[in-house]
Amino acid sequence: MSLIQLIYVSTATTELEESELDAILESSARHNTPQDVTGMLLYSGGTFMQVLEGEEAAVDETYQRICADPRHHSSFLLTRDPIKERNFAVWSMGFRRLNESDATAKPSFAPFFQDGFDARTIGTQPGIALDLLLEFSQRWNFK
Repeated sequence: MSLIQLIYVSTATTELEESELDAILESSARHNTPQDVTGMLLYSGGTFMQVLEGEEAAVDETYQRICADPRHHSSFLLTRDPIKERNFAVWSMGFRRLNESDATAKPSFAPFFQDGFDARTIGTQPGIALDLLLEFSQRWNFK
């Protein structure tokens, strides 16, 4: 089995309400579980950062489905790398909505999410996307 990890950033078409984010998580769990795709979704300032992990074909198919979703646009692929083991294996899609208290609690990460995720800024710091996802996976909701 060839595992990969894919991380991307995208922009929501409109600022999403809790109920809309819940619907995204429900859909993620429904699609990801049968394909054995796991991951984590962060939402901040109208932008998403998501990591997907699993077999190459399943992750690529999932990412293509996500890119076609009209609730967001400007998907920017940060990384797509082979991995030996999953970092986010315990849930079909973890989720965290980042806010001002998260920025205060994690000041070293705040510039990367306080005003939403900026793919160019994150892309200039190798590993920062995964570090952010791992950091906020410690306080998570899951489906």
